[in-house]
Amino acid sequence: MFDSTDQLAVNTLRTLSMDMIQKANSGHPGLPMGAAPMAYVLWSQFLNINPATSRNWTNRDRFVLSAGHGSALLYSLLHTAGYKLSLDDLKNFRQWGSKTPGHPEVNHTDGVEATTGPLGQGIANAVGMAMAEAHLAAQYNKPGYDIVNHYTFALNGDGDLMEGVSQEAASLAGKLKLGKLILLYDSNDISLDGKLSQSFTDDVQKRFEAYGWQHLLVKDGNNLDEIAKAIESAKAETSKPTIIEVKTVIGFGAPDEGTNKVHGAPLGEEGVAAAKKAYGWDYPEFSVPEEVTKRWAETLQTRGAKAEADWNDLFAKYKADYPKEAMIFEHSFAGIVPPTLKLTPHELGESKASRVTSQEAIQELGAQLPNFWGGAADLSASNNTMNKVEQDFMPENYAGRNIWFGVREFAMGAIMNGIALHGGTRVYGGTFFVFSNYMLPAVRMAALQNLPVTYVWTHDSIAVGEDGPTHEPVEQLASVRSMPNLDVIRPADGNEVAAAWKHAATATSRPTALILTRQNLPVLEGTAEKAAEGIEKGAYILVEETSDLEGILIATGSEVGLAVEAAKQLGSGVRVVSMPSMNRFDEQDKAYQEEVLPTRTGTKLKRLAIEAGTSFGWGKYVGLAGSTITVDKWGASAPASKVLPEYGFTVENVVAEYKKL
Repeated sequence: MFDSTDQLAVNTLRTLSMDMIQKANSGHPGLPMGAAPMAYVLWSQFLNINPATSRNWTNRDRFVLSAGHGSALLYSLLHTAGYKLSLDDLKNFRQWGSKTPGHPEVNHTDGVEATTGPLGQGIANAVGMAMAEAHLAAQYNKPGYDIVNHYTFALNGDGDLMEGVSQEAASLAGKLKLGKLILLYDSNDISLDGKLSQSFTDDVQKRFEAYGWQHLLVKDGNNLDEIAKAIESAKAETSKPTIIEVKTVIGFGAPDEGTNKVHGAPLGEEGVAAAKKAYGWDYPEFSVPEEVTKRWAETLQTRGAKAEADWNDLFAKYKADYPKEAMIFEHSFAGIVPPTLKLTPHELGESKASRVTSQEAIQELGAQLPNFWGGAADLSASNNTMNKVEQDFMPENYAGRNIWFGVREFAMGAIMNGIALHGGTRVYGGTFFVFSNYMLPAVRMAALQNLPVTYVWTHDSIAVGEDGPTHEPVEQLASVRSMPNLDVIRPADGNEVAAAWKHAATATSRPTALILTRQNLPVLEGTAEKAAEGIEKGAYILVEETSDLEGILIATGSEVGLAVEAAKQLGSGVRVVSMPSMNRFDEQDKAYQEEVLPTRTGTKLKRLAIEAGTSFGWGKYVGLAGSTITVDKWGASAPASKVLPEYGFTVENVVAEYKKL
């Protein structure tokens, strides 16, 4: 099946990778040198992608390099396969402003499907992509029209499998019987520090078979035919995901091959020369032989162009026969939200927990957005994330829109990233706010990749009560607020919740975190009129002073109502500002910030912030002369009606603290 030109193509990938790393004097040569054969077989013979249109073809196969430190291999693949990545780009590996950063970045380098590097997350991303494929196929495919029908592949190493997130995600993938998910496992028995046996002796076959996966073994990672047979067998198994364990030699061909010395450091000029000699490579550095370029054109490029053209013809016929479904499909991938999207306002006198008004918003969004789906980390009964009129996403019903992520917070976050990267749907996931700590690495990757996913984080403060300090968030708000490109919104009542959900449902370039209460919140006067704009701008004047401005009470979430009640006792010169989103307020122009929180007045303004979380971050709003009623210690186990007063969250204490200023 394979010939000398194919072997030359494999060595081209190896030598380009070595040259990149040596020129940069930085990088990881071991994986590209050992895993190049499996990557070449997959890309040249099986992967249905079209470099000419890159990520624009919705039904392309997805390839994720979970072992992102091997980025030189991916860049070599992208260049030789025909993506918009030049030899000059390869020569600029890991340099300022280059298209070839140290780890792959989606939307930065043509052809990269996911930003990877933190090990394990790429596997979970791939699980999410496979879930999205299964869901969209169940939603849109019709007899004779399989407009969604593709595979998700990921290349991973030992480090990926040691990370807990990969185990969480693999467990769920097995349960969901994702037969179009295939992992290529670069099994080389070496980790960064030394022999793998020093820290990892799992029986990977038994482990994955216990998850419900198919395990295949390729004993010689340089045998192209054996690798191809394994991929064929993986594609033939439709009811289980597959992991293909390919035994490789890290740094194959180098003097120190098979050791950790070639894992994460350049080979050196002598090492590169020795490896090239072992390959029989007699070309200048950064060379791609003409016959290799021709082979890529004959294989991947020809196959991909034809597959996309055939799909375009099929979709044109589908569009004629099913115009409504086709329009929704196209709009979903384009991120277009109906301009008629509307959520029901809440009336004065109503009092509900924001997790409950969030559930109401989810029902309304589900009715208006066919591509809207999500779930929780086994807490949907508490997070209120279930869509009551929808069915569960399960192997027997991939069209279901309620996802059971299980107690897998980290995997949930990384899977959501994969779903968003795949495109075509809008996903949310919920857990208790205190457990957001478990998923922050995935949240960070969502923010880094500009993914508009939504986090439903409930039970947001010491008002959790009886569960005690282990379950009562204190520092979490400050923590997530410190993350760039993440909208953190803590709504004060049902109207702010509705506005926050509409914001999340229409976001295009950043994730949204909704911070919601367990306890009931009364609908506040003015939010029906002001919340929509207030959420977008991050903070707004909820209660205006009726005489000369003397001071400002700033609050978020459940404490806004407390500030409103305190202001009634403090007199006509006190303003109440609801600040549901610090980061959005900070992004407003200076004129608006000055309008809400003026700094230049005839008299010195009093400022008091009220929030059931740490005081960290409030200093820039209250100033050195201001103060806070916050929580700078751990919570306590008791009913919320006892805990909140003990921590100073009463009208009387707010009034007293304000008067001290």
